[in-house]
Amino acid sequence: MIPNTFEYKRAGSVEEAIGMLGGDAQILGGGHSLIPALKLRLNAPGALVDISKITSLQSINDNEKSITVGAGVTHAAIASDAVLAEHCPMMGQAACEIGDIQVRNMGTIGGSIAHADPAADWPAVLLATDANVIIQSSGGKRTVDIDQFFKGFYETALEEGEIITSISIPKTAFNRHSTYVKFKQPASRFALVGCAAAVEMDGGIVKSARIGLTGVAESAYRPMSVESALTGKPLNAETIDAAVQNVTEGVSVMSDHYASEKYRTHLAHVFVKRALKNLI
Repeated sequence: MIPNTFEYKRAGSVEEAIGMLGGDAQILGGGHSLIPALKLRLNAPGALVDISKITSLQSINDNEKSITVGAGVTHAAIASDAVLAEHCPMMGQAACEIGDIQVRNMGTIGGSIAHADPAADWPAVLLATDANVIIQSSGGKRTVDIDQFFKGFYETALEEGEIITSISIPKTAFNRHSTYVKFKQPASRFALVGCAAAVEMDGGIVKSARIGLTGVAESAYRPMSVESALTGKPLNAETIDAAVQNVTEGVSVMSDHYASEKYRTHLAHVFVKRALKNLI
């Protein structure tokens, strides 16, 4: 299909892009979420503000206590980054599982989390990392804890006139011991269910755990009952099997033509187990 008419603008800096927003203008990053929606006329902005050439958004920086990933960094760049591979292996694992090579070369992490597709990979992974999202507007910058960023079905904490500039991944013991697995829809490669798991161990006992699930509910979420059930126990098949019993507790499990509620619930149990057992 052909999208509605819109004005195209290209920004050379974050400040310039913010100045171009307003009315019904929308940000264009890699375009792999927005362009299909435009073609289907599910989205009809009056203007697109292209930020794909803003170099300040395209770097991965190794800091003392964190790694800063620019919002314009592609999935492919994350997949091949050695620092992320060392300090947070689930980031690279997830990046390798996204779409195909064309999608990975063009799609960006900032665009993905701003779109907040309920089957996207990054929301679950970033929930498990305990990341912070750095957002900028004409009034300055603000930082949003990842646990407060995803609000619902395609809904985030972003407000009008704001742009995601980067994501801060803490260098923690649990992020160094992390993994991501998913059951993908074979055509789109979106997650029917995806699980990111990060566990800190102390003398063979789980000191802390963070788990992110995508594809299950209307937005990615942390099954905190599973995290609590693991804490203070050894990480083995027996404790994992017991902990995952309530993995969909308190959430409304999606049902569509790809997977029923019952099947998604089953997959959630299977893939949380699989992720955790990868960390034994």
